[in-house]
Amino acid sequence: MESAQPPQGSLSWRLSSHPITLLTFLAFRVSSLLVYLFGVIFTDNMVMIFIITILLLAADFYYLKNIAGRRLVGLRWWNEVDPSSGDSRWVFESSDPATRAINATDSRFFWLAIYAQPVLWVALAILALVRLKFMWLPLVAIAITLTITNSLAFSRCDKFSQASNIAGSALYSSNLAGNIASNMVGRMFTFGRS
Repeated sequence: MESAQPPQGSLSWRLSSHPITLLTFLAFRVSSLLVYLFGVIFTDNMVMIFIITILLLAADFYYLKNIAGRRLVGLRWWNEVDPSSGDSRWVFESSDPATRAINATDSRFFWLAIYAQPVLWVALAILALVRLKFMWLPLVAIAITLTITNSLAFSRCDKFSQASNIAGSALYSSNLAGNIASNMVGRMFTFGRS
């Protein structure tokens, strides 16, 4: 007897279009938290836990920003600095929805993980304050900074993508731009004739 397939968009990694990317993304997201929470069980060396957690956070930041975001939800962002003025600007890129459909399961895992991790790190910061473990606060502050940066950047990238998709579909699907251009050109040649 065949088992029923879960509906598209369920939290089952088997429905993913990119299961290896998804599982690697989730492994990086969870590993830094696990090392921070349970590292003291394996070693009393705070420096070792600090370094391993920072390395895992950096790998998570890189993998999310450059690989998982692009493959799972078709979004990418980066920051450019103008060498002459030193001004910084954020650049957002999204895949064309006409050429690439985003898997609902991938999207759901991505957005859930990207918003849950900063919340967990903030809770761990509050816990460190309550337990008077101030030596862990720099690590938690770095984790909060990295995870919130990615969360905000991907949120902006998603909003930018939705706005450009709406504008693009309004202009091109109804051929609005072509109609406006042909009417303007037609009026230029018929001006004065009546």
